[in-house]
This record gives sequence, structure tokens and C-alpha cells, in this order.
Amino acid sequence: MNEYLTLSEASELIGKSKETLRRWDREGKLSAVREPMSNYRVYKREEVETLFADFFKRDIKETVSNQVNPEKSYTVLELFAGAGGLAVGLEKAGLKCVALNEIDKWACQTLRKNRPQWKVLEGDIKSFDFSEYRSKVDVVTGGFPCQAFSYAGKKLGLADARGTLFYEFARVVKEVTPPICIGENVRGLLSHENGKTLQGMISILNEIGYNVVPVQVLKAINYKVPQKRERLILVGIRKDIDLHFEYPKPYKKIYNLKDALKKGELFDRSVPKSLGAKYPQSKIEVLDLVPQKGYWRDLPLKIQKKFMGGSFYLGGGKTGIARRIGWDEPCLTLTCSPAQKQTERCHPDETRPFTVREYARIQTFPDDWQFEGSIAQQYKQIGNAVPVNLGREVGYSIVKFLNDYNAKLKMK
Repeated sequence: MNEYLTLSEASELIGKSKETLRRWDREGKLSAVREPMSNYRVYKREEVETLFADFFKRDIKETVSNQVNPEKSYTVLELFAGAGGLAVGLEKAGLKCVALNEIDKWACQTLRKNRPQWKVLEGDIKSFDFSEYRSKVDVVTGGFPCQAFSYAGKKLGLADARGTLFYEFARVVKEVTPPICIGENVRGLLSHENGKTLQGMISILNEIGYNVVPVQVLKAINYKVPQKRERLILVGIRKDIDLHFEYPKPYKKIYNLKDALKKGELFDRSVPKSLGAKYPQSKIEVLDLVPQKGYWRDLPLKIQKKFMGGSFYLGGGKTGIARRIGWDEPCLTLTCSPAQKQTERCHPDETRPFTVREYARIQTFPDDWQFEGSIAQQYKQIGNAVPVNLGREVGYSIVKFLNDYNAKLKMK
């Protein structure tokens, strides 16, 4: 295994930003060195792992709990529901889904198969009117895609976002008027269009009567998910409600790939057998040479150059290429296709991508949650999902808020 880590690799390994690592370098807390071969500034793997030994420990005593029980029945309307990762998580937190909208027919079939009692509204969100749920739903949730807006003047209003899926999310919130709405998105929304897209969303929610809680990016590894995935959470609270929303507290214990696929604290049995994608023989011959927790830089130089082509000479760590995950680390963020170049997530012991059920485990779906469609469709549904355990922890925060709101109403 490579004894040096690039800035990107060190950042990914310990879950700290590159800017934090650069600051630590300036302060002498974690010093970079020049790699003998390339003369790049790199970190000694041993030094990083020693400094962050607590991060890798397995015997941490957990003192955090976000669990809270609903004091009455709370209901959710979910938009852009996908295969149900967030919905199942919210269900585990005690929230009841009254309806879910999703355009992908295979994801809709997945939802219906697993929860026949759920009302699945299949089709383009633009074609649905949700006013029947006005004042009847406690929370509207949705993972709308990140799209640029057309700006009109200095302040962006709802009309300016027409044609985007965030417009539809805001339209539904306006129609339904829930006490709280929750949007989720990729971390990249923070910097999209230099932050203007996010500011536009906040401006629109403000226009329709919602104050936005300071936005946070939640790291899934802090919420009992064995995967380095991040989701931006956008919380809107109706302006007539003067209550604080608390994001879920991060847990101390970090779960690894072994916890996902073997019997242990997260699952009461090892992962069931299932179908999965395969690598072409040419890729198998290359990945056979990569050790656990290794990637393309661990290949012989001649093979590195051939495998990477022109990108060999470009900057950046490109840590996802020819990547074999280790048993004792969380998995890298899963993508919609497990075998494409740039997104290899190779099994620790076998030279193959993770199977469908392994994918689902890494996203903390229960084993009895079945996915419809072809193998490619199933991977896509799982790769796009919010990890179930992360959804559950966000669900606890929603329940706590609604309990407080309910208590306040009783006092009036």
C-alpha cells in the first residue's frame, strides 16, 4: 500500500476539508512532505493514521442518541422519492408517509412492491396538484436536483425559478403549508453558481412564508452509515412558528465496510447473495494488482500509465479510479454504476464490483427491501438514494421539532 497520501486522499480518509489540512500544515499540526518520486506535497500515511487513531478505533463507547418518540401521529408528503431511502428512514423514526411522488417507473414499482399501503403518485411532479393535502401534512420532503436559475433583478422570486424542479418543490410547499419542509441535495449546491443557486432557493422559501435554518452538510459516516457520503439539508420553518430546529447530533462511532456486509451491530446476519455487475477481463487483470484500500497509484508504473492514459499526467488524486475498498474503512460514496472508470468500488477480497444487495447494505437499506427493474436500474435506484440510517436520524430531528410544535399548540 502506498506510504504517502495526497491532499485529496488524506482529506477523504479523515473526513476533514482540504483547507483544514492546509491550515494544519501551516500550524505544524500535520505536516506535508515532498514525495521523492513526484515532488508533490504529500502526507505520510502512518503519521495521518497515528494522529487520527481515535477515528479508526472500534471500541468507542457511544454517548449520543438522537432517538425521540412521536407524541402523536405525524405525516409526510415526499417528493422526488426515488427508491425510498429517505422515506424508509423517516418511517423508522416514526413518521407516516401519506403520499410519495416519483417520475421513474422502476423506482415507483419498488415503492409499491415494498409498501403496498403507500400512495405512490407516479409521473412528472408538474402534472400533480397537491392542494388536497393543504394543512393536512406535517412535513414536505424532497431531494430536488440542483439546477441553475434565471435571475431577474436583484431578488429571485418563485416565478423566476419556473421550469426548475426546485420551483415545483416550493410550489408544493406553498400549496400544502406544512409546519416544516426539508430539502436535501448534494454538497455541490453550496458552491453552485458561486452560491447564488442556494441563495435563490432561500429567497424563494422566504417569499412563500418559510424561514430557512442555517444550511448544514451532514456526513453519513457520522450517522451509522458505513459510507463516506454527504448530503446538504435545507430546512424551512413556517414563519408563524417560533421554534428552533436542531440537526441530528453526530455519533462518535464510525462503521466500516465489514459492518455493512458481515453480521454485527448494523445487521444481524451477513449480506445475502445476489446478482451484480462484472468487470471486463482487461479491468480484472489490472484490479487484481490493487491491494485493499489501494487504487491506481499502487499499480506498477507501466500499468498506471497504460490504464490512466492521458489523465496520468494531470493533477489531482483521482482516488476513485481502480479503487479497492478495505474491510476496515467506510466505503467511498456509491454511484449509480459500480463498474465505470472513475467510480470503481472493488470488493476487498474478490475482484468484482459490489453486488446489488451489498450496494443496498452500504446504503443501510433493510435486506427485505426489494428493488424492481434490471440490474442496472437497481444499481441506479440504490446509488441515488439517501442512506436509510441518515434519513432516520434526520427524521428524529423532525419528530423533535413537531413534538415541540404540538406542545406549543396545546398551551394556546
